[in-house]
Amino acid sequence: MKKFMLTSIVGLTIFVLSGCLYPTERMSQNQVPYKDQVASVQTAVDQFKQESGGLLPIKTKDMDTPIYQKYPIDFTKIVPRYMQDAPGNSYESGGIFAYVLVDAETKPTVKLLDLRMADTIQDVNVHLNIYRQNHKGYVPFKDVIAPGVFSINYKKLNMKEPPVVTSPYTGNSLSLIVNGQGDVFVDYRPDLYDAIQKHKSSYKPGEDIRKLLVENSDFVPAYSLPYTVNDKNEPIFFKK
Repeated sequence: MKKFMLTSIVGLTIFVLSGCLYPTERMSQNQVPYKDQVASVQTAVDQFKQESGGLLPIKTKDMDTPIYQKYPIDFTKIVPRYMQDAPGNSYESGGIFAYVLVDAETKPTVKLLDLRMADTIQDVNVHLNIYRQNHKGYVPFKDVIAPGVFSINYKKLNMKEPPVVTSPYTGNSLSLIVNGQGDVFVDYRPDLYDAIQKHKSSYKPGEDIRKLLVENSDFVPAYSLPYTVNDKNEPIFFKK
């Protein structure tokens, strides 16, 4: 079962900043997603790109890193030349947000990744890997939500209540799900449903609708599976 312990160790570094989730020193002002801070980082990124011949101030990630976690901003490349300090709400300054880029190859745009989700996912991963070590690697699925997507049987993990995470878009609670390999994700369907209704989305079946959340907020849907719409314009999991 050593491979499951290794999976646990890898899983606990869900995002990837310096081997831990984020610093424990979290003042209240470091937990607010100020738009002016996002704008200042965007300006710094644009200036860096212009003066470096198109390069981006990002940390190197593996090719298979999920798209919304793939381009974390490396503040050591833009501080202090392009901005005095990393924003107070950034991980690097003791905050709870990772600054990342989306559309890195076409129009690099600064967004936020809420690292508080990682705490909850980490806790579930710990319980999940202990269970798998003791049950021949089996994942404690509960219900089939979609092909290859399942709810989690938390009773088998000895967890009293199903853990939830707070949506960075609505503030509502979102559930966690697993795929067939036991990887834990956030279920963004409620947020996507609201976004479709609010923004009168015209996405077609087969298109990844997570862009709807990204384009209309400062946040990325971290730890997410791909989603599309069905013929009723409802969000469903997208299996490519």
